[in-house]
Amino acid sequence: MNWYSVPYHTAYQSDLRSEAGRMGDVTTPPATPPSDSLVERKQRRARQRIVEAADELFAQRGFDDVSVTDIAARAEVGRTTFFRYFGDKTEVVFAKERAMLDAIEAAGRDTAVAAAQGVREAIEQLRPIVVDLCERAAEDLAAYDRRAALLDQHVELRARDALKSRQIATRLGELLGERGTAEATAVLAAQVALGCYETARIRSRSGGDLVREAHAAFDELLALRAG
Repeated sequence: MNWYSVPYHTAYQSDLRSEAGRMGDVTTPPATPPSDSLVERKQRRARQRIVEAADELFAQRGFDDVSVTDIAARAEVGRTTFFRYFGDKTEVVFAKERAMLDAIEAAGRDTAVAAAQGVREAIEQLRPIVVDLCERAAEDLAAYDRRAALLDQHVELRARDALKSRQIATRLGELLGERGTAEATAVLAAQVALGCYETARIRSRSGGDLVREAHAAFDELLALRAG
């Protein structure tokens, strides 16, 4: 049984109806669910703390002399939290690549772009995406240069870098395929676009040169004519 008496409840409901009648039929719109939940924000902050802690420690001690435990302690998270986001300390070095793959995924949702009818057109479609990847990679110039130095010093990091590049090329090809581009054309264009990306990385003296060198690589490629 409810704590209130029936007459009181009846009177209360009557008052509500009267008030509603005076104000008109007011319907409270449903609350719009936040696009970014508190949990998601906390997860992103934790992940970013791990990335920043690893970057600091690698710069101070070198890659070999830093453990997962060291990174977790500097980031003020537990080892379990670390492994929720990264499989090992090497993966932290390539944290940017996850965002780059997400950016390719987002570009693939642009339904306004039609299927490429040839390799040249497919490469031209991939060009802005690759340039965007370069911008993302070099948005923190100091961090980009520190990462480049780590790769130069450690063969195992270069091996992981090659794997990440392969994943990017695969996703670029899939993007073209999802737009309706022929598979053979999509695969070739993706590999060529990746070649422009890698050329820009090799030619760049620092992260500040990356976008310019990417444009230059595409310009030189697309200027070629069949002999």
